[in-house]
Amino acid sequence: MAGLLFKGAPARAWRGLILGFLSLGLASCAGGILDPLGPVGQGNAIILIDATLIMLAIVIPTILLAFWVAWRYNAANPKAEYLPYWAYSGRVEAVVWSIPVLTIMFIGGLIWIGSYKLDPFRPLPSKSPPLEVQVVSLDWKWLFIYPQQGIATVNQVVVPAGTPVRFSITSASVFNAFFVPRLGSMIYAMPGMISQVNLQADSAEEIWGISAQFSGDGFSDMQFQVRSVPAADFETWAAGIRGSGPRLDEAAYAGLLQQTHRVSPATFGAIDPELFQAVATQKIAPGPGPEPEGPGHAGREVSTGGKD
Repeated sequence: MAGLLFKGAPARAWRGLILGFLSLGLASCAGGILDPLGPVGQGNAIILIDATLIMLAIVIPTILLAFWVAWRYNAANPKAEYLPYWAYSGRVEAVVWSIPVLTIMFIGGLIWIGSYKLDPFRPLPSKSPPLEVQVVSLDWKWLFIYPQQGIATVNQVVVPAGTPVRFSITSASVFNAFFVPRLGSMIYAMPGMISQVNLQADSAEEIWGISAQFSGDGFSDMQFQVRSVPAADFETWAAGIRGSGPRLDEAAYAGLLQQTHRVSPATFGAIDPELFQAVATQKIAPGPGPEPEGPGHAGREVSTGGKD
């Protein structure tokens, strides 16, 4: 009985371990960079997978070789050749150095080609003109301005599926990082500068974007909704917002500059068309940025003044 127990336990342990790793891997893919929704995200996933496979082609044989050497040259094996005065082998040195050099060349070439193809400023090939979206990172929320539609949103961005979107990004406070994992290509939001990234969602779905750069005590809640919808639904959504609710001007923007936590999505039915450029060139003074903790510094929920 005991023999059967110990005989079956290792098999069950191995099966459990394998199933655990598979479950962990599948869970990590869902909703992340290995579950892409557009061409840029697919390109990023391919680079990551290919680079991992190239490295595993080196790592796995090295680990197996280490175990083989330990087994082959253990003290109990008298048949293994023992060379106490061995010091140098040109063939061994050639193998030891050529493998990492070839690995670096393969990975370097892979990343160079991928980086060239996925240049954030490179427009995506499409028969449809890109949708322009201007992005401002604030403490601790995201402002999205649609100059072509004349509307703006806070902590939510809606895009037409199958249409390229050109995001122009700046910061009204400290450095931040704009990242929609399933669409790909994280890009920095920098005060006094405008960076760009071209992304596209191939199908209608609701996903999430995040801040990927620590920017103070409200950083963990600095997320935003991303909804890709059919083109007709996007036009209907934009028309429903346009002309309704408050106007995003300098006065409304001054309210957004205030540090707020856990800000609910909001919309503005009209915009000042020069506002984004004024923020990017710092004609409008930037926000205060993260402050040291002190009395009265606890996070609070404050209305953005937009339409919920």
